[in-house]
Amino acid sequence: MAEGDYIIGGIFPLHYNQEMPDLNCTYRPPPVKCNGFDPRAFRWAQTMRLAVEEINQNMELLPNYTLGYKIFDSCAYPLTGQRAALAVLNGLSEDHSAMCRGASSLLAVIGESGSAQSIVVSRILQPFRIPMISYFSSCACLTDRIKYPTFFRVIPNDDYQVKAIAQLLVRFNWTWVGLVRGDHEYGRFAVQGLLRELQGTKVCVAYQEMIPLLYNRQRALEIMQVMRSSTAKVVVVFSAEGEMTPFLRDYMTQNITGIQWVASEAWVTASVFAGSEYYPYLGGTIGFGIRKGPISRLSDYLLTVNPQMYPNNPLVQELWESLYGCSPSSSSGSQLPPCSGQEYLLDQHSAYMNTSSPRVAYNVYKAVYAIAHSLHNLLLCQPDQGPFLNNSCAQSNNIQPWQLQHYLQEVTFNIAGEVVNFDLKGDSIPYYDIINWQRGTGGNIEFVNVGLFDGTKPVGEELVIQEERIMWAGHQSEVPVSVCSASCLPGSRKAVRRGEPVCCFDCVPCDSGKISNQTNSIECTFCPEDFWSNKDRTACIPKKIELLAYDSLGIALTVISIVGACLTIVVITVFFHHRNTAIVRVNNSELSFFILFSLTLCFLCSLVFIGEPTAWSCMLRHTAFSITFSLCISCILGKTLVVLAAFTATRPGDNIMKWLGPKQQRAIIFSCTLVQVIICAAWLIDAPPYPSRNTQYERSKIILECSVGSSLAFWCVLGYIGLQACLCFILAFLARKLPGNFNEAKFITFSMLIFCAVWFAFIPAYISSPGNYADAVESFAILASSFGLLFCLFAPKCYIILLKPEKNTKQHLLGKEKR
Repeated sequence: MAEGDYIIGGIFPLHYNQEMPDLNCTYRPPPVKCNGFDPRAFRWAQTMRLAVEEINQNMELLPNYTLGYKIFDSCAYPLTGQRAALAVLNGLSEDHSAMCRGASSLLAVIGESGSAQSIVVSRILQPFRIPMISYFSSCACLTDRIKYPTFFRVIPNDDYQVKAIAQLLVRFNWTWVGLVRGDHEYGRFAVQGLLRELQGTKVCVAYQEMIPLLYNRQRALEIMQVMRSSTAKVVVVFSAEGEMTPFLRDYMTQNITGIQWVASEAWVTASVFAGSEYYPYLGGTIGFGIRKGPISRLSDYLLTVNPQMYPNNPLVQELWESLYGCSPSSSSGSQLPPCSGQEYLLDQHSAYMNTSSPRVAYNVYKAVYAIAHSLHNLLLCQPDQGPFLNNSCAQSNNIQPWQLQHYLQEVTFNIAGEVVNFDLKGDSIPYYDIINWQRGTGGNIEFVNVGLFDGTKPVGEELVIQEERIMWAGHQSEVPVSVCSASCLPGSRKAVRRGEPVCCFDCVPCDSGKISNQTNSIECTFCPEDFWSNKDRTACIPKKIELLAYDSLGIALTVISIVGACLTIVVITVFFHHRNTAIVRVNNSELSFFILFSLTLCFLCSLVFIGEPTAWSCMLRHTAFSITFSLCISCILGKTLVVLAAFTATRPGDNIMKWLGPKQQRAIIFSCTLVQVIICAAWLIDAPPYPSRNTQYERSKIILECSVGSSLAFWCVLGYIGLQACLCFILAFLARKLPGNFNEAKFITFSMLIFCAVWFAFIPAYISSPGNYADAVESFAILASSFGLLFCLFAPKCYIILLKPEKNTKQHLLGKEKR
């Protein structure tokens, strides 16, 4: 402690572990014993002493007044923090038996480090209305002005830290992370805040574990087993240095590697972990550290602290034992070897001598100056211009802590280029450095600044990272991957596994006709109507257009059609050249020419089915073939009737042929064909065929085809042709045994049999064939039936005309040759 006109208190975790007494209620328990000396926290306490000395020597700040201080150890534990707070208020020694000796003249308290301890201390100070400035308590819970009306801090609120960590996780696409926290308010509120920030992002939490406040090795090993077995390779830790120290020592004994640590500000700059033995396990750790600042005299000031200067200070004795592993005093009862106490403090003692970039120490420094500036402003108050009752000012010899708090709330000052002030909740400017743990030249860990988070910037601009400077876990330069499921590549979508977090999913290929052109697509999108997905399902490409074109199939049908028409024309030529011969005259040459003409049209109408459908070609396709076939069958029907009548008329008394003269034959042909023409006309008027784009049969293609328009009309047309063919077949079948060497009824019967067989086979084939294949089937049926008629009706005649001219006589044909 140090005397002064105004006294401030300081509470620091000079030890990071404690031994709890045996509470068996049979005797008065001894006090809690603190052990595990923390040189880093001792440096913070020395920073407070330095700041007070600088202020007392400053002739512009608090002139004619001096500050005094009391410094106590919280032992990094709420219970001992409570004891320290009471000691600050009432006594000079924590071990003094009569602590409550009288009211304290304390104006403010600098402390505490841990949020759990700060909560306890703040509640104890609250009835006395003593303001408290924390240098390291960041729990968001402390912003509650109703519960903690006298609490201030020079470290940012954890709400900003969890926001920064959430942005960091999203930035590096770490969607599967573990959470470890300490068993205190700081850890609980930080985890709650982080989970709140992660809502709406793609980040999921694989597990949440808690390190006991009173360290339990068995529980710690269970946590490590969870970390080892989890697929989450990134672990976010909200814990204090005191709990992490034994935890990480046990962690190293388990030889667990490959973990990318994300550290909170409470331990990301803890120099106790800077030893080279920690690097294989903690190297690459990244986290958010509080803002650093310069304290010009700190290094020299720390060098003045040694056992010779302070021979009776047990904390200095412990510092030497911690740094050198020896005891400078033989009366301390230490089991360590003795040393002179004159050893020189080296830079390698980074836990104590790390003054190049002070962070927490800088916060302590700012906190002391905040009190000094507030007190200075209070003392400058002019009579009748004060902020209190009746515009009064505080009395310099009787300043109350609540009066100082009023000025503390409004204080604004500049230190090392940084503006220091507090908002209405007692919080300071949210600013963090991004710290990365890298290997130093001596193998130890160095805390390298690789970016910053500025909470005052607009949303999305707060985080600035120099990724090329980061060294990751395992001494890798590539960003580690921590995902539950690998990203779904374009062409697939995510399918969440039932009962598991949304970050755990399977990748399902997009269905045909759907695509995803982004990684981790939730849904596959349909392609537009005229497009289809490519093979990889990553892009929509124009659908393949299919039609009965002039390709291999179309060319084949075209050739067959032209060959059939040419053969028919050849037959017409042969018949015309031999029109006066018996076989042409006997078989009714006029009807034969009609049949050959209609067959030529039948062959040629199949060409209309080839090529891209148009409105005219669609109407012409079915009407042309139906009318030409109807004409052809009508002629054959007329010929059949003539043959049947001719042989029947040879009987005495028959007079049938007068009803089947040339005029009557033409009338039969005309009337039978007219019926088909009327059906086609009605079809074209009511619902004509039209070109259509069929995308239903095979959705990956557009089949250009002709829709029949009216299915009823289409089947009526075919039905009428079938009716004519059946009637012709029946009549020819009846006349098959008529006399004569050339009984044309037999050939008509056979031709009709082929014709009917072709078209009966056509019906199921047509119905089951899509698009261009349906057109090909219909075209093939036309050609097949036309060839059947041509060969069955005219091949025998051409054979006799061309190869057996001696049989081309009337006597031979009627079977009246002389034997």
